[in-house]
Amino acid sequence: MLPGFSLRIANRLLELDRVADAVEAFGEAHGLSAKLRYQLRLVLDELLTNTISYGYADDGEHGIQVGMAEEGGRLRFLLEDDARPFDPLTARIPDVNAPVDERPIGGLGIHLVRSIMDRVAYERVGGINRLVLEKDI
Repeated sequence: MLPGFSLRIANRLLELDRVADAVEAFGEAHGLSAKLRYQLRLVLDELLTNTISYGYADDGEHGIQVGMAEEGGRLRFLLEDDARPFDPLTARIPDVNAPVDERPIGGLGIHLVRSIMDRVAYERVGGINRLVLEKDI
């Protein structure tokens, strides 16, 4: 990745503030709009909250790598963790037109991620989930 930021966070929800602060600082330094900075924080918060809350079979400490860079008019994020395998691209797309009380729980966050980002790619390599997210700017 080109210069940007790279954080290694623990699998604790309190760490999400560090990620939000890093995205905000990066966005301000690169002239990103307040709306785009908000969307990026929302996407990362959703993905990392899911990983932290549901990805680990134990309560031990695990590291999650979060990186962000600007590459040729495109923002690129890289998330890597050793949580259970989970490919968000295989998640069922929720029926957002169904009445709220008839919708199954879950799936809206992943739908939001796919709606905001222009490209999302997943792979599992050597016991590591690797998620690459791109947003054209």
